[in-house]
Amino acid sequence: MKVLVTGAAGFIGSSIVKSLLKQNYEVIGLDCINSYYDTTLKYARIAEVGILQKDIKENKKIASTVYPAYQFIKLDLTDRINMKLLFDTERFDIVINMAAQAGVRYSLENPYAYVESNILGFLNILENCRYHKIKQLIYASSSSIYGANAHLPFVESDMTDMPVSIYAATKKSDELMAYSYSKVFGLPTTGVRFFTVYGPWGRPDMAPFLFMQSILEGRPIQVFNYGKLSRDFTYIDDIVDGIMCLLNNPSVEDVPYRVYNIGNSKPVQLLDFISIMENVTGRKAIKQMVEMQPGDVYCTYADISRMKNDFGYTPLVSVEEGISRFYNWYKVFYEKKLCRVD
Repeated sequence: MKVLVTGAAGFIGSSIVKSLLKQNYEVIGLDCINSYYDTTLKYARIAEVGILQKDIKENKKIASTVYPAYQFIKLDLTDRINMKLLFDTERFDIVINMAAQAGVRYSLENPYAYVESNILGFLNILENCRYHKIKQLIYASSSSIYGANAHLPFVESDMTDMPVSIYAATKKSDELMAYSYSKVFGLPTTGVRFFTVYGPWGRPDMAPFLFMQSILEGRPIQVFNYGKLSRDFTYIDDIVDGIMCLLNNPSVEDVPYRVYNIGNSKPVQLLDFISIMENVTGRKAIKQMVEMQPGDVYCTYADISRMKNDFGYTPLVSVEEGISRFYNWYKVFYEKKLCRVD
């Protein structure tokens, strides 16, 4: 089957592309490669699957030098004309939409970027999937949509109408739009609520990456809410395994709409997480205790019973093991400068 993966230069999207190629899917990756964070990392991710920066041109498909079944296109989801042309030409069977403007705090500074990418861009995905009768659309939601919900752990059936950031509000909007397309047009959609993903090739704007970088460079870490926060840190391989479960088990419901949590289901106190990093790196963190930040929540904690019951899904990588793997990758990529991107 032919699969479109959007956000293919992103952290999760690039990892999904690798997994699909190893399982012999035909894949087209799409990304606009914006500058929200260092594009060097984005180009390095796609170089891993044979797409070289020097060959990339706007709205032009590039064949992988490593995988014959992979092509990449630099294209923005909000480009209605060229998105339609891509779907008309390629006739995808499955779409995995990981493209989004990410970042909770940045959404409070630049809300227009989130509405354009996460809502208008996602609408283009839905419309093209509808008209081309896609067999399954899997799309990234977020644990942030649980917002101010006080019930722990977070269950998919919990109310999610109290988002505390614009980013969370756009992800909630995506779920509502997906439901409408499933209900009205019979489009099979599956939303995935990710919980604090970390690991090799991770996003440099997220806490695990920022903590690792600061510890190794001897710079202070900002510890929000004086460390009184917990996060359900989830290793990237466990995220990808969850996506593969969904890919191999399309919905057969009367209304083909599903939402799943994918998390480690073991929240870790922020100070404990930093302590594990100190143990793995052999260096002490310089902690700068600061107050709670707008858009933050006190705890994230995934109830993954639905994934377990439906697919037998179980996350396998402990936080200790995950941080160790992340550290080993970081040393190679950033300290030894061994990764070539062109």
